[in-house]
Amino acid sequence: MHASALPKWKDMPPVKGERHGFAWGLFDKEGIKDELGTLNLLTPETTLAAKDEIRTGRSVALNWGLDKVSQEAFGRSVLRHELVNWREKEAFPFYSWDDEISINTQTVGWFTWVPGLFAPRDDQLTKCLGGHWGNSHTGNYYNGWHHDQVTKGPQLGIENWTKKGGILGRGVLLDYVAHAARNNISYSPMSDHAITVADLDAMAAHAGISFRPGDILLLRMGWTKWYDEHGDEDRAKYVANAYAWAGVKGCEETLEWLWDHHFAAVASDNNGFEVVPMDDNWRLHDFLLPGWGMPIGEMWDLEALAAECERQQRWTFFLTSSPLNLPGGVASPPNALAIF
Repeated sequence: MHASALPKWKDMPPVKGERHGFAWGLFDKEGIKDELGTLNLLTPETTLAAKDEIRTGRSVALNWGLDKVSQEAFGRSVLRHELVNWREKEAFPFYSWDDEISINTQTVGWFTWVPGLFAPRDDQLTKCLGGHWGNSHTGNYYNGWHHDQVTKGPQLGIENWTKKGGILGRGVLLDYVAHAARNNISYSPMSDHAITVADLDAMAAHAGISFRPGDILLLRMGWTKWYDEHGDEDRAKYVANAYAWAGVKGCEETLEWLWDHHFAAVASDNNGFEVVPMDDNWRLHDFLLPGWGMPIGEMWDLEALAAECERQQRWTFFLTSSPLNLPGGVASPPNALAIF
């Protein structure tokens, strides 16, 4: 379905057993249940339009280091990285090293496009945490698969994004760190400071951004910057042993704003996109992931991107992301680039 044919938030058709605002069935084709959600908005036409953002040839990587999260939180392991010295292997005459890594894709570096849209298969070898996020009230995942069945078949694996050809489109950055500085707003990324629709509109207006369907929305909160600038004691106090982080306010106004702009995906440099603690009545995770199939990127490194946007005085760019080709995968590092 083209974005122009999608209903507005207030006109979205009802979905049996779910609250208003679920997009199940809207992207189905020829009776086949869709598995891409709002990524369907990344059409060849939107990609061709986004190429016009490439004007200088400068690029910025958006991947926070896999080793950055230094302490376990919520029972999730941190990166384990070992080097294999092949000179020590019997009868191996060459000089060579290998990497062996073990990561939890929900915590190491960033959560990325799919924490909650997909669930791990029974035969998945990498460490995953159940389905991570279906609708917290019903247990249903995108397009109606339930928590107890979603791992029993081939549906909803992250490999669908590889089959699509990756994620290519126009990225837009809303920089709340800069917005707060301009408006004398004092806040900590490690607090329940909520960003409203009025804030989002003000940032877009300042940057001169006119949103287009299929845009990939990035939001800079300063979360990874805070983490990089603090030591293990503060990280333990405000991350591993805390549950309050700045982010987008969960409410119907926010949901209407996000849906009616028809973003293909959203991402941020914090560890939830939405403010934490989440509002149980308007939890954005419950709508974006299982409701719309909209990927949420978390803990992206947006510092160099913000600096480049400021230098060029434009906050739009060509964005690419090539997630892991992991059948049945739950999440992935973004492997994302912004190209100007």
